[in-house]
Amino acid sequence: MSPKKTIIALAFCLFCVLAARAGRVDTAKTFTITNALGSNMVVQQNKTLRIWGTAPAGHIIGVSTDWGKKAEATTGTDGKWLAQIKVPAAKRGDFSKHIISIVHKQTSGSPNRSFIDVKEEIKFTNILIGDVWFASGQSNMEMRMATVPGWGTGVKDFEKELPLAKYPNIRLFKSDMGIEFTPQDTVKGAKWEECNPKTAAGFSGVAYYFGRELYNKLQIPIGLVAQAIPATAAQNFTDINILLADSALNKKYVYPYAKALDSIKAKNDKATTLASLNYPGLVYNKMIYPFQHLSIKGFIWYQGESNNIDSTLYTRLCTAMLQGWRKDFNQGELPFYFVQMTPYKWGKDDPTANWYAKFREAQEEMLKVKNTGMAVTMDIGEPDNIHPLNKKDVGIRLAKIALGKTYNEDLVYAGPQYKKFKVEGDLVTVQFEKGSTAGGLKTIDGQSPKHFYLAGEDKKFYKADAKIAGNEVVLTSAQVPKPVAVRYAFTNYPLTNLANSEGLPAVPFRTDDWTN
Repeated sequence: MSPKKTIIALAFCLFCVLAARAGRVDTAKTFTITNALGSNMVVQQNKTLRIWGTAPAGHIIGVSTDWGKKAEATTGTDGKWLAQIKVPAAKRGDFSKHIISIVHKQTSGSPNRSFIDVKEEIKFTNILIGDVWFASGQSNMEMRMATVPGWGTGVKDFEKELPLAKYPNIRLFKSDMGIEFTPQDTVKGAKWEECNPKTAAGFSGVAYYFGRELYNKLQIPIGLVAQAIPATAAQNFTDINILLADSALNKKYVYPYAKALDSIKAKNDKATTLASLNYPGLVYNKMIYPFQHLSIKGFIWYQGESNNIDSTLYTRLCTAMLQGWRKDFNQGELPFYFVQMTPYKWGKDDPTANWYAKFREAQEEMLKVKNTGMAVTMDIGEPDNIHPLNKKDVGIRLAKIALGKTYNEDLVYAGPQYKKFKVEGDLVTVQFEKGSTAGGLKTIDGQSPKHFYLAGEDKKFYKADAKIAGNEVVLTSAQVPKPVAVRYAFTNYPLTNLANSEGLPAVPFRTDDWTN
């Protein structure tokens, strides 16, 4: 990085630090518990429950549970404390309610702490032991079950679905949306709630359907944390230090906004300016970092609209984001299941337009990262709606991935995945990975498979006629007598119909690495 760029980047970081100092709360005189925890929550089974907050330095925090575990923590000189409690395994069909007691104690300061004054006690009640999933992303993940006047349209069939959302053993949590200059230790405007028609109405549709499917199949309590915000890019959800450490990501995502810092200061209009710019790390500071001590089962992620022209760097960016999250949460290689973007009208009438296809290809590259999975949605896009209303299938497909990969359930959780092709004269036979076709291929509308293309040595693609032959697809094109390359659904708007016997759509692919 050039000296000028380094100075600008450092100036941006310094501004963030100064902003944090200006707004810092003096925790030395305050006993608090993070708002990420509370009554009605689900605690993650088979892991350590971490409870954290603030108190005067040296004060003792005692934690006890009705499942027989106790712990103590001493507040550090920074005014922070963290207690850890072992949580037992959840049992299928066990929805017992538990209590956690947190006691703030003040000691005499003697070495043996013989004189202890109990200052206050807080109890968390109606606690369940199960699995907690963390849902994040931009508007398609944030999209709420019900229509919110002045905000957005509800998901498909929400009028029929919401009255059925009576699941007291599914618990929901979401906090205020927004940004912060520095990482926060707690969240605002949030509390854990039981899932019912009222609470589900304002909750993420994708997360709700995901959690409901897990609950119905596993019969254990499910906790859902939804931290999504519209019109945001992946760099917003990424720790800025991770971006700064990667020269390519720094140049693309940090430097341009650091350069704008002087303008922000000159206008003294921070709020308005920040609202219109995708500043790196600021959503992470407010909506991801505060949960770093929360024990969870895994992540689900639905994002990409704001990065759709970043195909060359998106895999690198998203991988960096995930690595940062896994490091923060410190629970190993947590599962990360994400949604591939649906078709949208960009280049709808141009069969050669494929920049959005390349972005979806970049998303698929994330599957090379350990413990990831991708829900394909090529069959449920809407040409004039970048926020397709069918969130039920999206949530269920994510849940199928989790059931198959995380819970080791015996089910088909992904659609047909390309394996190889062979050429015999002008015929091309496409083969798919074993098991991905389930009981065989089909089309969801009963017509011939759509959006297959063939090209010869001239690298010009032409639409192919496609026929299903068992677990394979046979292709021909009169314009391509000697085919050398195949593409499937590799255009900007290919609303597909090819699926396996379970109704899961085939994954887009191309066999070439050509530029166009």
